Formats: sequence, structure tokens, C-alpha cells
Amino acid sequence: MGRSISSAQSRRPEGANRFLRKITLVATLGGLLFGIDTGVISGALLYLRQDLGLSPLQEALVVTALLFPGAVAGAALGGPLADRIGRRKTLLTSAAVLALATVGCAVAPGIGSLIAARVLLGAGIGCASVTCPLYLAEMAPAERRGRMVTINELMIMVGLLVAFSTNLILSSVIDDPQVWRYMLGLAAVPAVALFIGMFLLPDSPRWYARAGRLDEARETLVRGRNADDVDEEFAAIRATARAEAHRKNGREALRLLRKSSAARRILWIGIALAVAQQASGGNAVTYYAPSVLASAGWGSSASLMASVGIGVTVILATLVGLWLLGFVPRRRMLMTGFGAMVVSHACLGASFMMPASGFKAYAMVVFMLCVEASMAMFIGTSSWLVLSEIFPMAIRGFAMGVAVAGLWLANSAISFLFPLLVSRVGATAIFFVFAAVNIVSLGFVARFVPETKDRPLEQLEADLNDGPTFTDCAAEAGQHVKTGAESRV
Repeated sequence: MGRSISSAQSRRPEGANRFLRKITLVATLGGLLFGIDTGVISGALLYLRQDLGLSPLQEALVVTALLFPGAVAGAALGGPLADRIGRRKTLLTSAAVLALATVGCAVAPGIGSLIAARVLLGAGIGCASVTCPLYLAEMAPAERRGRMVTINELMIMVGLLVAFSTNLILSSVIDDPQVWRYMLGLAAVPAVALFIGMFLLPDSPRWYARAGRLDEARETLVRGRNADDVDEEFAAIRATARAEAHRKNGREALRLLRKSSAARRILWIGIALAVAQQASGGNAVTYYAPSVLASAGWGSSASLMASVGIGVTVILATLVGLWLLGFVPRRRMLMTGFGAMVVSHACLGASFMMPASGFKAYAMVVFMLCVEASMAMFIGTSSWLVLSEIFPMAIRGFAMGVAVAGLWLANSAISFLFPLLVSRVGATAIFFVFAAVNIVSLGFVARFVPETKDRPLEQLEADLNDGPTFTDCAAEAGQHVKTGAESRV
């Protein structure tokens, strides 16, 4: 474990590097879909209002139907599903749901059917948002895990830019209030690509080992590792998997959580970090930037153009974040991000108090860009990565599902309330509230979030445990299940 990162990478065969690149390219299509499907609605709303005559309440429902109940349910089911049928099959299922739901959104005859299709779309996104980082973290070597998982975040940002740019192009070339149908139908292409691509990839070695398919676990490791590293990693994976091979569903994960105070603590940390990411206010700006700018006097085309600028900014900021993750600890990244969000939201709120002028309009855009850059560079890159790393194998899928369900629940609450509160109390007060929330989140990260950089998942699991080992508790939970079954017989 003491070998340097550069040494490990230089010794890895080119075939293994190609295999890891293929995994990253295909699996992160889930992130691309995440970005497109969550970002496209910001521009489509401008035309949905005109075509369907949406009220503020209906507008909020259209946006949040994807998030709640859609993504919340998808995330809650996605973790246990990934444990039961595997990461690969769960991504295949998500891709199929996303393709069907995207078509449903594009052809929806009215507001009711559109909301129903958005709920189904959200379920696919929620399921993929759990499984993509989980799959990447389990497939990656320790020294490459940060970059592989965070490329999924980059693809989310690319998806946002694709959505914003396509919205702008379509609005320019199609003079029809129903242009929103073309906007919402965009994501069918990457959904089909994800479905096809996952057929070419294996499941993760850790899931194979837990399912008792040790030959396939080792074979997958061999494809993505240097030969000298396979035996050590395979032994650690096999030892951890054997202790919880009994587990077939989420009930044993709940028993483990009752047995282990360390597992409960890590789960609560994961949930809180996921909620803090959403409560930072970055996504509220992403979803409603065109609407907020339009309400401040910007035309539809200018508002969409500004959203493209936001998309470019978040991609550049994510690339910088990827570079920083190579040498900056995860906790420091998170703390820097939440601190920057405090300042950015406070300045954005103050900009709404300025007298109407060209300077005010551009100040609003600059501070929106600061919010989005802080989110993308520090919080977005690090939070998804930490969530994919901190949970022990015995509850990894289950815990990731619970944490991401919390993330989507927070996202949906904020997205639903944001336009209603802005219409009631104004944008200034809302952005100052976001600044205060980020102060709390900064303190939480400083006090509770562990450092995970460059640590193998099995070593990290052992280091985070402060009571009976996770594997011992998992084995005891499994013995409880076995004994109960025998007594019934």
C-alpha cells in the first residue's frame, strides 16, 4: 500500500488502462443523463408556461416531480437493487427506464401526463445516481478512484451544458411554443447508449465476490490492475465478502446498523453530507437561473444565453476540481467549497438589492457564476466521491441508496419551494438563507466528515470502525437470520 500513485499508474499495462477508460466512459453516461434531465427543464419552462399556461404551483410540480417522488424513490430502491442483482444490471434497468420516460415527456399531451413521465424519469435518474459512483468506486484502483468517480460529476456538468446549449439552439431555430418537446426528448440518445454500453462491461469485483462468484471477481481485477497488485486486493475483497455472503436483501443491513454504532454514525454522516450538498443552493440556481433572470427584466434568449455561460463555467470549474483532487484532501475541498458558497450567496443576495441598471444585471450573473463554480469545483466533485467511499461493504448499496434518497429529497424540497418563496419574500432573502445554511454545513464537515483520499476501500472500512468490526457484526446478523430460519423449519 505504500507504493506511490505515479508508480502504480506507470506499471499498469496499457490494456488495463484501456479497460478502466472504457468503464469510465460508459458508466458516466449515467452522469451525462443526470445533467441533461435535470438541466433541460430550466429552458423548457419558458415555453411550457406559454404552451400549457402553467401556474407557479404547476411549474413547481413539473420541476419537482422528477425529484420527488421520482428520484427519491429511485435512489431508495437503487441501492438495494444494486446489492441484489448487481451494479451492471441496475444500470441497464435505469437506462431502459430513462429511455422510455424521456420519450414519454416529449410526447406528453398535457400537464398530468408530463408530470407522470417526469416521475418515471426521476426514478431512473435516482437509481443511476446511486449506482454510477458506486460502480466506478468499486471498479477503480485506490490511486485512480478519485478521478474515475469524479469524472461522473464532470459528465453531470457536461450534461447541463448540453441541455442549456440545446435549449438555446432549439429556441433559435424552432419558432413554436411546443419546442419544449424537442428539449425534453434530447436525453433518449445517451440513455440508449448507456443501455448498449453496459452489455460490454462486467460487474464490479466486489459485487461478484459478495455473490460468491470469486472467479469472475478475480478475472475483473486482472483486467484492470497490474499483475503484482491483484493477489493483495483480491484477498482483501474475498475476506470482507465472506463475512457477509449471507446477505441477500436490505433486512440484514438494518440488523448490522443496529449492531454497529460505527455503521450508524457513518450512515448519518453520509445522509447529512448528501443533504448539505443540496442545501448549498447550487442546484436552485441551476434550475431557475433563466426564470430568475427573466423576472429581473432579461428576455428569454438572453436568459438562455446566460444559462449556457453557467454551463461552461461549471465544466471548467469541475476540470479544475478534478486536478485539485489529485493532491488536495477531500475534507479541505469540501470546507473550501462551503466557505466559498457562503460568500457567493451573500453577494448574490446583495446584488438583488441594487437599483436597476446594466451593472446590476451583470453583477447578478457574475455571482450566479460564483455560486455554480464553488459548487462544481469543490462540493460537487468531493461530496459524491466521499459518499462512494465511506460506507462499509456490508451496507454499501443500502447506505448509498438511503444517503442519495436524502439528497434527492432535499433537492426536491428546495426546488419546489424556491419559486414559491421567491414570489413571496423575494430572491434577496432566499440567497441570504442559503449563505447561513452553508455556514452550518462548513461546521459539519470540519467536525464529522472523515478523510478518504488514496485509501483502499477495505482499509478505509477498518479505519472508520470504532467498535465490533463491521464484518463481525454482519456475520452475527447473518447467524441471526440463519437461526431464525432453522427455528421456523
